Amino acid sequence: MSKKAGAATVLMADDDPDDRLLTRKAFEAAGVIGDLRFVEDGEELMDYLKRRGRYADPTSSPRPAVLLLDLNMPKKDGRTALDEIKADPELRPIRVVVLTTSRAEEDVARAYDVSAASFITKPVKFADLVETVRALSKYWLEVVELPRLGNGG
Repeated sequence: MSKKAGAATVLMADDDPDDRLLTRKAFEAAGVIGDLRFVEDGEELMDYLKRRGRYADPTSSPRPAVLLLDLNMPKKDGRTALDEIKADPELRPIRVVVLTTSRAEEDVARAYDVSAASFITKPVKFADLVETVRALSKYWLEVVELPRLGNGG
């Protein structure tokens, strides 16, 4: 893993504690060393990204290089959060990878219409999740050049 990958913050927005735990374990199993953080719903995601409330300090809430976004979350779903992120000039550069259980064609089309970077249906098997994490990490954290977003991005 490159130094670049190890320094990057990855933020996952997902309400399912099992999915968050499995993702953390998949990052570890894939050998991805970095700063993996979690929020549990769309409102908390926007608080994190906008640095509101408990996320006000940029040193403890660095901008993510990549956001892994579930579409089906309480309070504010991922579709609405994605719209808000891509409508905000400060947040728009964040690479949003939709990682969801949805296979609905309208979700795929809508995600790309508002400039999601990728759309991935969550793998069912843990070994497949590890491979997905390995591929995501390799591409987004090592291969491509991402814009600096200030404090961690």
